[in-house]
Amino acid sequence: MQQDILVNWSPQETRVAIVENGAVQELHVERTLERGLVGNIYLGKVARVLPGMQSAFIDMGLERAAFLHVADVWQRQPEGEPPAVARNGQPQVPIEKQVFEGQALMVQVIKDPIGTKGARLSTQVSIAGRLLVFLPQDDHVGVSQKIPQDQRDALRRRLNKLVGSAGGGFILRTNGEEATDEELAEDIAYLRKTWTRIRESATRLPPPSLLHQDLNLLQRVLRDLVTEETQTIRIDSKEQFGLLQAFGQEFMPAAAGRLQLYKGERPIFDLYSVDEEIARALGRRVDLKSGGYLIVDQTEALTTVDVNTGGFVGARNFDDTIFKTNLEAAQAIARQLRLRNLGGIIIVDFIDMQREDHRDAVLAEFRKQLARDRVKTMSGGFSQLGLVEMTRKRTRESLAHMLCEPCPICQGKGTVRTPRTVAYDILREILREARQFDPREYRVIAAPKVIELFLDEESQHLAGLSDFIGKPISLQSESAMGQEQYDIVLL
Repeated sequence: MQQDILVNWSPQETRVAIVENGAVQELHVERTLERGLVGNIYLGKVARVLPGMQSAFIDMGLERAAFLHVADVWQRQPEGEPPAVARNGQPQVPIEKQVFEGQALMVQVIKDPIGTKGARLSTQVSIAGRLLVFLPQDDHVGVSQKIPQDQRDALRRRLNKLVGSAGGGFILRTNGEEATDEELAEDIAYLRKTWTRIRESATRLPPPSLLHQDLNLLQRVLRDLVTEETQTIRIDSKEQFGLLQAFGQEFMPAAAGRLQLYKGERPIFDLYSVDEEIARALGRRVDLKSGGYLIVDQTEALTTVDVNTGGFVGARNFDDTIFKTNLEAAQAIARQLRLRNLGGIIIVDFIDMQREDHRDAVLAEFRKQLARDRVKTMSGGFSQLGLVEMTRKRTRESLAHMLCEPCPICQGKGTVRTPRTVAYDILREILREARQFDPREYRVIAAPKVIELFLDEESQHLAGLSDFIGKPISLQSESAMGQEQYDIVLL
């Protein structure tokens, strides 16, 4: 399988497309203004110590001073105990005995600034890699709690051998569960090299200074997305190409060798119609080549995928038609999960198949396609209702959540009430208000379609209500209003 990575860079946004055998499989988007500070490491300067609050304000060169609570001040634990900053919820040493005004202090952002509040800090540094998290101030080697207990001990023993006696603590992340020793060793080397560079910067730079910024999307391409199948990484910005090349040569020389500067006249995403793929990935319906189609619905709790035959009648009999549609759908669904970055519980409703060998073949094809996903997936067999249940690990926001927001008209429901339904709501509301108030006139302000209905088909009902309450009712069309919106003004 041939894989290419296309990078479209602009000052406001970075977009990355992973293309396999000519088809877009994954999309990653990062917007400059939406990048947070969490994970960044600074050499700060203690501005104030507040013993009463057991906290300190740290100047990091940002708009507002950041906040450090005593519970987030790292303290070395006795040998054999896991790392911790406090025991039984009580601070071990008061903050005024640990930091002082004017002191230079290495801190890491653990919570972004919100509104008038500054960032929240910790003095315990952790650096995330692709497979591991490095804790340079500790010697503890651990494994993610999300990995089953029976596998943790074996993984911890493997990790202890690879870490050796060079110092520093490591925690294996869930996506490192099936990593090879070579991959883990590469991550350990990268993390230690990063920490060495941070310490050197801390001795050279004056406070306040930024020592380490969590990797941007361009850098994560080299760290996380490049595989053995990756042929090229093409980027359309000369400046970013140079920066990425320097980063890659220092930390990931093998991946850096595949970098290419794209100089074509056409926009880089036009090579594989990526923008069209993005537009399709934001829609509910996905058309299959055979004439069948998928309907993808994303809800708060889960995602459902419904397979339909559509106009496909090309096979010899109906069973074959269904089988071929389901086979094609199995490939398309696995691709859509990656493209849209759908996570959590996913329910797939394949078209019902009578033959067991057909069901087995579709399930085998589906699992084969899911195995190509870099994100961990688990799928079951067909349930009694003919559904396939599966899960896909949530790694980041879905494409729809990143690029879209709920419709202001329907509030995300996907439907709006008909003009007639709204008109009847208005009639009921006028009757309700007539029992409480005694205005000279009622004025209805509503969307054009609702007003048109009152002037035409519903004019008799409006006139009847006016006679019943003994007050005139006037109408005003407001094109800026949504179909469900209306106002009743008492004059």
